Amino acid sequence: MGGPPAFNSPADIGHFIGGQRVAGLSGRSQPVWNPATGAVARQVALASVDEVDVAVAAAKAAFPAWAEAPPLKRARILNQFLQLLGAHRNELAAMITAEHGKVLSDAQGEVTRGIEIVEFACGAPQLLKTDFTDQVGTGIDNWVLRQPLGVVAGITPFNFPVMVPMWMFPVALACGNCFILKPSERDPSPSLLIAELLRQAGLPEGVFSVVQGDKLAVDALLAHPDVKAVSFVGSTPIAQHIYETGARHGKRVQALGGAKNHMVVMPDADLDQAVDALIGAAYGSAGERCMAISVAVLVGDVADRIMPRLAERARALKIGDGMRPESEMGPIVTAEARARIEGYIAIGVEEGAALVVDGRGLSVAGHEQGFFTGGTLFDHVTPQMRIYKEEIFGPVLGCVRVKDFAEAVALVNAHEFANGVACFTRDGNIAREFSRRIEVGMVGINVPIPVPMAWHGFGGWKRSLFGDLHAYGEEGVRFYTRQKSVMQRWPESTPKGAEFVMPTSK
Repeated sequence: MGGPPAFNSPADIGHFIGGQRVAGLSGRSQPVWNPATGAVARQVALASVDEVDVAVAAAKAAFPAWAEAPPLKRARILNQFLQLLGAHRNELAAMITAEHGKVLSDAQGEVTRGIEIVEFACGAPQLLKTDFTDQVGTGIDNWVLRQPLGVVAGITPFNFPVMVPMWMFPVALACGNCFILKPSERDPSPSLLIAELLRQAGLPEGVFSVVQGDKLAVDALLAHPDVKAVSFVGSTPIAQHIYETGARHGKRVQALGGAKNHMVVMPDADLDQAVDALIGAAYGSAGERCMAISVAVLVGDVADRIMPRLAERARALKIGDGMRPESEMGPIVTAEARARIEGYIAIGVEEGAALVVDGRGLSVAGHEQGFFTGGTLFDHVTPQMRIYKEEIFGPVLGCVRVKDFAEAVALVNAHEFANGVACFTRDGNIAREFSRRIEVGMVGINVPIPVPMAWHGFGGWKRSLFGDLHAYGEEGVRFYTRQKSVMQRWPESTPKGAEFVMPTSK
């Protein structure tokens, strides 16, 4: 493919278009930080509208042949990609830790969850099977096709630079679409390795592209007439903008937004398990997860029993460079994100919440310039407080005390976000009632982070999801295809004469 020059400099991160790495031509770039050291590690190019147009044009040119490829052929390429992912999983994980900051074991888990989506997508021949009805009317058969949309785009967040793109593109490619990934500019390196592995797997040029960039690139994708669908994961305000803008331009949109995930702890819960769950789910990945537990709902007398144990564990968190095996929590992704998180802690104090453990002002020996903050724990949080209502997206756990199960359910159901929720109990009836009555998209019973497996699909309710279909699984297949109904009758069974009434099944 003609166009931009080859990408050669290891210090700069460019795009992947038309089957090759290309340097940015816009003249715009921004730093990519190592959050553990606070130093700039490299520069990432920020695409212009013209560069987005080049990527879309390459995808549009590649689409007819890719869409016509048998699903089995597409699945075989994805299976080759799967093998390459297995061989490079540790390299991908190290890239995540270097640019995001999460501990290496967590990054490895992220890669594994992404690989599971690829494994699901390798079943494309089965996933794309449809329905057939013989003799739906006299001499008439009716069947359904599911056909690809064309060029589709994914706009993905910094907190899962491998897993979240893999929620999207493996299913999209398996269905016969061409995919353009716009990854987060905070940790863009894994996207280029993914593109290279797809190329090595035999994916045709133009079928998968990476366009680095900021809002300019996002808006260009949303407005481009040849982009038929957009999938997004990020904050609720941006998700709503993506949904409304994409829909206004006639696109199919799936926009996953913010969260305020609650974990209800009943008085009969196993407290050892509940404490472990809250510490891991609130402070893992420094709380930078859309499925992190940020609110503990403590029912009855369990609050007085569990709070001292939570405080002890929060103070004892091992915080450091994510590449060190002893670290339980790494740094925050940027200095700006850390300032925002610590600003919320100050707001919580002003609002009257009891600050039990204050994570602000943490300094890690040997990494004094890193973007570290400690785990923070609040007690006596109320639903009127901003630290309860708003997504903090950091290692801050707020504890709300309620008198009984009914109050806990009402509290969760009243929140505008409805991504994930958990309930810890030994009571089977409580577990059943909770799972049925709670108004949240993903529910865990004694499971703190109930991220569904690859074949079930991921998505919240209310202001945590804009659109009708969840990510990956069979919902993803429906999102990345459109249904066509075919009715067929042959001349030998066709009645003579014109028909002036609505056809029926007689």
